[in-house]
Amino acid sequence: MNPTRRALLRGGAGALAAGTVAGCLDDIDATNADLETGYAAFFTLWDWGQQVSGDAIDFENPVGTGQPGHGWSPSGDLTRNVADAGAFVYFDTPEFSWAQDIAATLEADYDTVAVIDGLEGLEGDLLGWDHEVDAGAHAHESEDDHSNDSHEDDHSGHSHDSGDGHGDETHDGHDHDRSSVDPHVWLDPVLAQDIVDTIASGLADADPDNAGTYEDNAAAYSDDLAALDQRFEDLVDAATRQVAVFAGHDSFTYLQERYGFELHTPTGVSPQEEPSQDAISETIDLVDEEGIETILYSPFEDRDGQYPPLVNTIIRDTTHEIDAMPITHLSGTLAKWQERDWGYLEQMEEINVPAFREALDAQ
Repeated sequence: MNPTRRALLRGGAGALAAGTVAGCLDDIDATNADLETGYAAFFTLWDWGQQVSGDAIDFENPVGTGQPGHGWSPSGDLTRNVADAGAFVYFDTPEFSWAQDIAATLEADYDTVAVIDGLEGLEGDLLGWDHEVDAGAHAHESEDDHSNDSHEDDHSGHSHDSGDGHGDETHDGHDHDRSSVDPHVWLDPVLAQDIVDTIASGLADADPDNAGTYEDNAAAYSDDLAALDQRFEDLVDAATRQVAVFAGHDSFTYLQERYGFELHTPTGVSPQEEPSQDAISETIDLVDEEGIETILYSPFEDRDGQYPPLVNTIIRDTTHEIDAMPITHLSGTLAKWQERDWGYLEQMEEINVPAFREALDAQ
């Protein structure tokens, strides 16, 4: 049996082996970029690149299986490999600083590579790390508000060309600083549709002969994302509680803002941050007071089939019996999901939706 393209997700070792000096591209011909191949900065963008491009472009994810994409950095000269490809899809935020560096090099010296910032045009919807909207308004929308028709009308004018700088940039005549932006925007199925549209538009600009394919694939996939959005709407509408507990770093704020529930965590926004004893005690008190029966955790912190230590602490110290279920932030993937050919939609539907249903007691 031949493996599917998604099942061929590589661990990144081959991509990182070429070259010894990062950014040294003197021996790369700027006319050699090949639009039959592309790179994406982390798992979800890789999956969306594959979904949009179909058979036209073979995207690669350099982040190894089992590793989260944000906070990751390449161990070799990945820039050389990306410069040989025809497209690079990334997020222009400091959490993906290695991708910012590659994008800056490509934009400065290799205009044959399509550099696509998935966040372009979303400045008014991005949340700050303090969980306030970065600019504009980010209100909970009804189904009619984010139907496919209004979605296309509102965002058809996006520009997809990145600026030369990163962090503090100018796009379409306005300044924005993404250094304080929560980058987990891909977890919102509504804003995900905008990002997919941005990828399709960027690829269509670079490859007009296949523009219709990219646009059609993006439209079909956006319908699937709209269906996922409705599943979350229905789940939260059926929930008997509006607060859940996540024993992991604070990465699901876009889902909270979109659907109007609270996800409490004793850990801050950084994956490396350790929770204080006071924060752990506060979380245990919340579990007891709310009668929470299922807490959530990141499977990327699950080692050898054992719950992470924080989960065990909460389970041990609560006054009633509780269970734990994994949810994924989808910046990376695990081997067991890769073997099942699970992309973004499948992981959302098979992992996150059931877990939130239990945690929020949605009947």
